[in-house]
Amino acid sequence: MKCNEFEPVWNRREMLRTSACGLGQIALASMLSESASAFSGAHPTDGTPHFAPRAKRIIFLFMWGGPSHVDLFDPKPELNARAGQQLSGSSVGVNRENMGELLGSPFQFQQHGEGGVWISELFPELSQHADRLCVLRSLHTEGSAHGEALLRLHTGQANLVRPSVGAWVSYGLGSESANLPAFITISPPRGHGGVQNYGSAFLPAAHQGTAIGSAETPVSQAVVSNLRNPRLNTDQQRRQVDLIQSLNQSHLRQSVTDPTIEGLISNYELAFRMQSTMPQVMGLDDETPATHEMYGIGEEPTDNFGRQCLLARKFAENGVRYIQVSTDYTWDHHQKVQEGLVGECAKVDRPISGLLADLDQRGLLDDTLVVWGAEFGRTPMAENKDGRNHHPQGFTMWMAGGGVRGGMTYGSTDDFGYAPVENPVHMHDLHATLLHLLGLDHEKLTYTHAGRNFRLTDVYGNVVHDIMA
Repeated sequence: MKCNEFEPVWNRREMLRTSACGLGQIALASMLSESASAFSGAHPTDGTPHFAPRAKRIIFLFMWGGPSHVDLFDPKPELNARAGQQLSGSSVGVNRENMGELLGSPFQFQQHGEGGVWISELFPELSQHADRLCVLRSLHTEGSAHGEALLRLHTGQANLVRPSVGAWVSYGLGSESANLPAFITISPPRGHGGVQNYGSAFLPAAHQGTAIGSAETPVSQAVVSNLRNPRLNTDQQRRQVDLIQSLNQSHLRQSVTDPTIEGLISNYELAFRMQSTMPQVMGLDDETPATHEMYGIGEEPTDNFGRQCLLARKFAENGVRYIQVSTDYTWDHHQKVQEGLVGECAKVDRPISGLLADLDQRGLLDDTLVVWGAEFGRTPMAENKDGRNHHPQGFTMWMAGGGVRGGMTYGSTDDFGYAPVENPVHMHDLHATLLHLLGLDHEKLTYTHAGRNFRLTDVYGNVVHDIMA
């Protein structure tokens, strides 16, 4: 080679085209085709369900910490009768002689509504909606630590980073609103998995939940980060976004396909449109005093959760597909379970009742599925004399509206509330059922990642058809 004379530098595609008879380029084309196919499935049904849905949206009321099912929805006379005695493992199918000292419930239960649903005295307002409730008494999962259990509840798995339930719903159905995201999480937990609980993982970034505040912050002070630009007006921002988007589009053309860039482009446009819509929806001044009273807003101890529930209703009627409302980490009663439950139930009872009544009077409850629950329940045995430990082996959740049978109790646990003995419902079954009610087949809602198809329920999950209206 002579001085100042250089061979042209090939790019990678040129090298693959000309070497090994072009086999490298054939392999690349196949890989790009697979990648493009995976991304083209960002909305695999283009927002169209696999079959006729019973619900259009979900509101999930998350009680962070794990409420005690045997004190709230699953009364156990035998537990009370044997309080203070040692629980033998053989009584609950466990190969241990002594499981611990049984702790009876101090609360009274009554049957409510035509369906005779058993509800604790701690939920006097909710009990008025008994014939709307479908109470699942036979939930079970894995993970006795909050971190693992929260991830299993929110993503289906705890050992890998997986998309959250709301992200899968967004991916499958999209939003009914052009100006709001499909998935919003109000006051989400910052611990026990944090962002993973509402993240999109390997799904396109557009499907991650939009967080409003955090569980530790009163929702009246919560904001959506960077919703306003204090330095530029709307016209200037539009020009700025157009410039950035032109660069993103140019990069995308060179990359052929890149879900990250596509998600970024989509998120920029949505964020710009949200500036005009989100503040209006988040403001509660347009609601009547009677509505505020219904949710317990302006009063203690219901103000904070009442605001969250009212926001959930406003987002639901404005086209958001999946809304999560979370309490603070206050249901973890390792001691003083009686005192703790009295306080926590007082915070949420009236707001939840108000939400169900408000959805119903607005004609939204029939196609809105309201779900109440947590990562696990509490043990029938005592901890620290007057508390209860974590208990994933058996616990209770309930649903209302959205195509489920009201006034129904499904499944049961043993005489002590330790484990399911009838119609057990695993967390994967719950997820499969939620998707089914939205018209999505959990076995078909997949995304290609790392060489295989992933889904919310992994290789598990059975739809619980018996609870559907």
